[in-house]
Amino acid sequence: MPRHFLTLLDLTPQELRSLVQRAHELKRARQRGEISEALRHKVLAMIFEKSSTRTRVSFEAGMTQLGGAAMFLSPNDTQLGRGEPIEDTARVLSRMVDGIMIRTFAHETVETFAEYSRVPVINGLTDLYHPCQLLADMQTYFEHRGDIQGRTVAWIGDGNNMCHSYINAARQFDFQLRIACPEGYDPDPEILAAAGDRCTIVRDPMAAAEGVDLVVTDVWASMGQEEEQKQREKAFAGYQVTPELMARADKEALFMHCLPAHRGEEVAAEVIDAPDSVVWDEAENRLHAQKALLEFLMAQ
Repeated sequence: MPRHFLTLLDLTPQELRSLVQRAHELKRARQRGEISEALRHKVLAMIFEKSSTRTRVSFEAGMTQLGGAAMFLSPNDTQLGRGEPIEDTARVLSRMVDGIMIRTFAHETVETFAEYSRVPVINGLTDLYHPCQLLADMQTYFEHRGDIQGRTVAWIGDGNNMCHSYINAARQFDFQLRIACPEGYDPDPEILAAAGDRCTIVRDPMAAAEGVDLVVTDVWASMGQEEEQKQREKAFAGYQVTPELMARADKEALFMHCLPAHRGEEVAAEVIDAPDSVVWDEAENRLHAQKALLEFLMAQ
């Protein structure tokens, strides 16, 4: 049976830590100009029902750098967009390629795909989780500040797919997570409850940021929520990451954002462009973390 990566819970804490370490090694190797062909002649099919910059470029470049190939499939390019059952597409596609990455809306889509696939399936983002981003975020923290175990992280904003993945990360990497979100925008109660006392909801973002080691946020309206933009702007008005909020955090605290960012909305421009913002390293690390993941799942 193939291993899949649909959420951070699909790997053990030790496997996740090994992936983060391997991602750092692959980054150093690339900086030295070393060539790896760990996935030579392997093919990754990339299904995009949601558009992307970082996910597409990082997976496509990553496969090429590992000696393999990646093919981009939009709904317009496949029978999925014309109503073929997910199960049938999974059965057929997995007989032709060595791995499948899916970026879509419903999390059930990737779960069904994995159930009927002969090859590893990777969640490139769903409405419920964004686990690949967390691999990059954890790698970035490790590179700048060392082990995140025992640290405290503040999530400021919507209880969305990124928040859910941070909840799972708190479980798997053993840190405390404070979630500052307005009422009505809480994370999924089951996902939150499963994390036990590692995660707490703190309505006041300033209180949530007090003494933390990492501050993270995301856009107020994710893809597909644009029609709620005005309503969300009102609800999240007090949840911008500002210099004043960052001043409440530990003096060594970092700022992260999965991008794209809306300066002046969820984050002040002076925060995202400040020295303690590591968003560009975080974005680059999507490449290295996913190369480590592809190698782990597909280099058999």
